[in-house]
Amino acid sequence: MVELTDRDIDAALARGAANRASEPRATSVKFDTASERLVIELSNGCTFALPSRLVEGLADATTEQIKRVEILGSGYSLHWPELDIDVTVPGLLSGIFGTRAYMARLAGRTTSEAKAAAARANGAKGGRPSKRSA
Repeated sequence: MVELTDRDIDAALARGAANRASEPRATSVKFDTASERLVIELSNGCTFALPSRLVEGLADATTEQIKRVEILGSGYSLHWPELDIDVTVPGLLSGIFGTRAYMARLAGRTTSEAKAAAARANGAKGGRPSKRSA
């Protein structure tokens, strides 16, 4: 077991105070049903809105379930008790809406004309080459 000294505790409290002062925290959150967006008011005066379907676990949730969100940790995280979903506000602001695997699936769904053209060109060449064993 690691023993903490008063100096360790004071340093941790100072780091926490610095983070609270510099990181935006949620002061309120609501679900806008018309746009299907979570609207988060931040402690720095900014407003952040994102489509609720981007947050892992909310894509299949009902409007009423999404509306029942709580702010925890002095505005550090959002919590949906009924759905057992927690996300951090700094993570959302950084564009992290779920686990690494969830984010990879979201990225794979991205479509663009360039991606479609590359897929057509690859298909015209016979498709993806088969893997060769070493």
